[in-house]
Formats: sequence, C-alpha cells, structure tokens
Amino acid sequence: MSSTLHSATFAPGRFGPYGGRYVPETLVVPLFELERAYEAAKTDARFQTEFADLLKNFAGRPTPLQFASRLTAHLGGPRIYLKREDLLHTGAHKINNAIGQGLLAVKMGKPRIVAETGAGQHGVASASVAAHLGLECVVYMGTEDMARQALNVSRMRMLGAQVVGVDSGSRTLKDAINEAMRDWVTNVRNTHYLLGSVLGAHPYPTMVRDFQSVIGREAREQVLAAEKRLPTHLFACVGGGSNAIGLFHQFLGDLSVKMVGIEAGGRGGQLGEHAARLASAQGFTGARPGVLQGTYTYILQTEDGQIATTHSISAGLDYPAIGPEHAWLADQGRAEYAAVSDSAALDAARLLSRTEGIIPALESAHAIAGLIERLPRLSANDLVILNLSGRGDKDMDTYSRLL
Repeated sequence: MSSTLHSATFAPGRFGPYGGRYVPETLVVPLFELERAYEAAKTDARFQTEFADLLKNFAGRPTPLQFASRLTAHLGGPRIYLKREDLLHTGAHKINNAIGQGLLAVKMGKPRIVAETGAGQHGVASASVAAHLGLECVVYMGTEDMARQALNVSRMRMLGAQVVGVDSGSRTLKDAINEAMRDWVTNVRNTHYLLGSVLGAHPYPTMVRDFQSVIGREAREQVLAAEKRLPTHLFACVGGGSNAIGLFHQFLGDLSVKMVGIEAGGRGGQLGEHAARLASAQGFTGARPGVLQGTYTYILQTEDGQIATTHSISAGLDYPAIGPEHAWLADQGRAEYAAVSDSAALDAARLLSRTEGIIPALESAHAIAGLIERLPRLSANDLVILNLSGRGDKDMDTYSRLL
C-alpha cells in the first residue's frame, strides 16, 4: 500500500498537493539547515541512542496499552484498548517531539528555543526539555488559553521558561504561532523554533510525525502481543494532528485498519462555532484548501479568504488548520474525520473517569466521544485502539465548572 496510496510525498515536504514551504525569505535558509540536520540525525547512531535513552529514562516510554475492560463492558461494543500517552512525563504525547527537536537544537548549536502552545502541554514539554538540555526557552501562548490553562502557565515558569502572552486576534493557538514565528525570524541565528504539531513549513510536518510515530510502533507491537491480531479501528483526536498521525503512521499499510480522527465540533456547524476542518459531511462549514503559517492544507476561512475564528472547549483543538498529511489521508479516503460537540466531550470525560479511573485531557475526551458516537457502526468483534493523548489535570477547572 505504501507504494500507492501513501507514497504521498510527490516532492519533499508534499503530501499529494498539500504541505510545502510557504515562508518569508528570511526563513528559507534556517528551514534548509533544519532539514539537513534532521536528515543527518536519522542515520546518526549517537543522536538516535540519545533520543531513545531520553524517551525511556526522561519521558517514561514505552507507555502501556491498557485494555479498558469496564469501558468495554459499559459500551457493550468492541474491545477497547487505551494507548496511555497521558502517563508520560509532563502529561501528554508532546514530550516525544520536544525531546527530538531539543536534541536537534543542540546539534545545530542553537542555545535558544521558542515554542507556541494552546493547551499548554507542548509548552510544558518544551520547557522541560530545554531545562534538561540547558537551553533558553520562550513560549508564546494566547491570553485566552493562558486563562483556561493557568496551571500549565505556572508549570512552564517553574521550569524556567519565559511565557509571553499573545493578546492579538482570537488570543489562541493561531496567534501564538504567529508570534513565535516573528520571534524566530528576528533571532534566527541563535534560535530554533520548536513547533509542536504536524503543521508549518517543511520539514516540520514530516519531522514531527516521525518523532511521534513511536506511539504507533509501540501500539502495534503491544496489540499483537495482547490480541494476536491487528486492531480494526484507531481513534485519536485531531487538532494540528500530531498524536493522531503518531498512532496512524505505523498502520498506513494495513488497509484493514480503519483510522478515525476526531475534531472539535464546538457549539455548532456555523463558521466561528467549531474547529472542524475535514468533517464537512456532518455539516461543518468553512474549510477549504489554502496556505496558513507555512503550509498548504485545509483551513477554516471566510468567503473572502480571511482566516476564520474558531471555537472549542479544548484549547489544544482550537485551531483553523489541520496538518497537511491528514488533509491528504482524508482526500484519499484512507482516514475518516468527524467532529463531536463540546458537551459530548465533557460527557465522555466523565464516563472514562468513572469507568476506568482515568481523567482524560479535554482533547482526548473528544476521541472517546467520537468512539461512543460510532458504536452503532461497530461490533463486538471489532478491536479498537484509542490514543489517550493527555491527562486531565490541566482541565480540572473547566471540568469542575461545567460538570
């Protein structure tokens, strides 16, 4: 299958027509430098050994693949396994990519990193890795997200990072990325931009996917050991899409494995009420291909091409674009994308908490809600892996207010 459907890259950095490198001239050289460093790191035994060591001894990999016995019994449908990325150091899958890029920054002689964050988990992961590797760290975060993720702001500052509030636009992830890119343009000689998802200009979508693909490699081995067969379905939430592509990538060649990405349906289908880029079949409006922050992909935009405002109860899913590889998988029909509402995600979070004793991040709760909404299409013979991408500590204020 890899040679047909998913030899997706027609040219370096392209997934079908999507991806690419749409940046100001100032960033062309550092992006080439990053690409060269990453390509060299792939075959650098010392780099790979250090990366593997940090994943194991700093982040806490491998993460368990837990059979969710009580959730399975409660839903009365397929056998459900949870890939427990929430158990990683800092509380989410974001640490996998932060370690990889942190090591690249050291390799390139860049003593300073800048990062953006929405839910705060990538910011905390970046700050942790920077502290561990002795790098200066500046994290840009929308003031709207800072208010709803105050705990993670405190964690970043405790780790020595400078957290810069962004008060422009919607004051969320898109605006934080804009400011991080401005900083990078200004300080490109000594600074690496540690982008947190499969977004942005090449090589970021490919590189971040590769650093996150450890999720799917482990899950594949673990499910074969536990069940002696491949899963029938994979579920993951999709904002930019790094946790989802991290799980999906290892199964792309297995056409029997269905892949389902769950987006933020927010409060409704009208533009400005949601952050669903690929769920148009459900009536979510406003997404069409365009360029945002360095990459060509599906973007929520107004009729005259202005980037639309978005809404999600989850800061990590509140973004108008989706990773270019997801856009290509959707076009090819290799993965399916759907959206669930804020209220469905809240209900799913409560259900998982009370059946399995695990409080999920609001982002991950969307994936659980998506699975619940698909139950009529699943059977007891189906086998599901759901990526529990993060834990719910950061969202307790929202949960306690709304539940």
